[in-house]
Amino acid sequence: MPNTSSRNTNAPAIAEAARRGPLASPAEVAVYLGVPVKTLYQWKYRGIGPNVHKVGRHLPYRWSEVDAWVNSQSAYRLAV
Repeated sequence: MPNTSSRNTNAPAIAEAARRGPLASPAEVAVYLGVPVKTLYQWKYRGIGPNVHKVGRHLPYRWSEVDAWVNSQSAYRLAV
């Protein structure tokens, strides 16, 4: 019998997004990606990393753009 529960299966992802907020510091993104902050700055310079925005002297990232960048980095395109 199919599961007809009204429970949201995306609840953990939604909770994580709410906890993170819309913007992230380079340090937060570096921890999330498992790379040093210096690597993020190199990627920014080379134009190969997640999109970053300059706000004054700060460089915040949008979590939605970081997630989209991570998804685009998949080496394998699996057929579903």
